[in-house]
Amino acid sequence: MKRTLPPLNGLRAFEAAARHMSFTDAAEELSVTQAAISHQVRGLEQRLGLKLFVRRNRSLLLSEAGQAYLPAVRSAFDQLNEATEKLLQKDRGGHLTVTTTSSFAVKWLVPRLGGFQRAHPEIDVRVSTTTGLVDFSREDVDIGIRYGRGQWPSLTAERLVSEDIMPVCAPSLIKGPSALKRPADLRRFTLLHIGSFPDDWQVWLTAAGIKNIDASRGVSFDFALAAYQAAMDGMGVALGRQPLVDPDLKAGRLVVPFDFKMSTELAYYLVYPPEGIRRRKIKAFRDWIVSLSEVPAKAA
Repeated sequence: MKRTLPPLNGLRAFEAAARHMSFTDAAEELSVTQAAISHQVRGLEQRLGLKLFVRRNRSLLLSEAGQAYLPAVRSAFDQLNEATEKLLQKDRGGHLTVTTTSSFAVKWLVPRLGGFQRAHPEIDVRVSTTTGLVDFSREDVDIGIRYGRGQWPSLTAERLVSEDIMPVCAPSLIKGPSALKRPADLRRFTLLHIGSFPDDWQVWLTAAGIKNIDASRGVSFDFALAAYQAAMDGMGVALGRQPLVDPDLKAGRLVVPFDFKMSTELAYYLVYPPEGIRRRKIKAFRDWIVSLSEVPAKAA
């Protein structure tokens, strides 16, 4: 059903003038001229076909029609104001859904997340893990952390964490008479593969100048976390990505047997729709995570 509402500016002018019983005070409140208030009220009266005020030389009175109309108009503005405050309050706090991969969430984001919660206790973070790309326009997601080259159409992408790739293993593998000491020694150890990066070992061995090792042999895992856990358990040697293995390296659960690291063009990026930064809770999370993206994690 089509609504036949009068102009909003006219209603605002009427309500303010009725509250102050003065066009001049209403104009000051609404940051317009006294003439603008008078014009807007007169336009509203013409639209309604009724006089809302009785104008006298030095005073302003509500007409009978004005007295009847004012409570409903004032109530409508009060409801709009209350709804707006609730909406803004919800955007300042409430739930913030962050999407990323399970490995990045566990190894990088979660160890740091306590700092954000302490700084913004009014925001409840929901971490959603997925390997696929989400559609911000269709899914209930506020902001994401993606792995790639930073090129996602229609999204703002800010580089968070770069990565180096290097072999990692349990401390036990670098001890004893059969210790892993040189890259060439890898032929005596099981290579642990990550299914989403099937060519990693071949690329790394080539970059390190190591020949006569079959890069396809070994055990493959669907997820990075499983490969790193197998490495911690002493099953073999995995290729670790710096931001994902740093916590286990610092805790001594994993070690880097030799120094050669391989840099990549890929990195982790913070991504969000450009208009999202206008939302307070998204901006709060963005400012927090960008400020510490290259800072080592501390105990949460």
